[in-house]
Amino acid sequence: MNVIQKSEAIKASLRKGFQDGSSKMAKRKCYGYDVSPDSELTINPEEANVVRWIFKQYLAGNSLGKIAAGLEQQGIPSPTGRAKWNREAIDKLLSNEKYTGRVLLQKTISTGAVQIENNGLMERYLYSGTHEAIISDEIFMAVQQKKLNRSKEQKNQVTMRLIF
Repeated sequence: MNVIQKSEAIKASLRKGFQDGSSKMAKRKCYGYDVSPDSELTINPEEANVVRWIFKQYLAGNSLGKIAAGLEQQGIPSPTGRAKWNREAIDKLLSNEKYTGRVLLQKTISTGAVQIENNGLMERYLYSGTHEAIISDEIFMAVQQKKLNRSKEQKNQVTMRLIF
């Protein structure tokens, strides 16, 4: 078996796990959760409170930078253990459906050396009820809508600058 065949076999195995729900990626730990001895995601109460605070701050109109500064002021370490949070980590946290008790698999695709976002190139798999939710669907969807609105506002501002 050559390298390309081996790579394709691995990808096929991963896809099969995504399709039938057996993928270990579904149980992958993220901030706000711990993994129990039987490999189930369980809520980490302290981190879950931080997740709720971040969602609440964003809905209140605070920027990613302001939220990061607030976390630093409170002495809350980032998911990687650093004293400072970065905007990207907060943005990813706010976009992670895992906080609603769901798991979306195959969000990204490997194109050899690069991971790209899967925007319809391949099928994605959504599983519900895989673990306890930290954030309600209503709060999660409100944040996604606010993110979309904010991104449109920024694009409109850039367009206006180009016209004038």
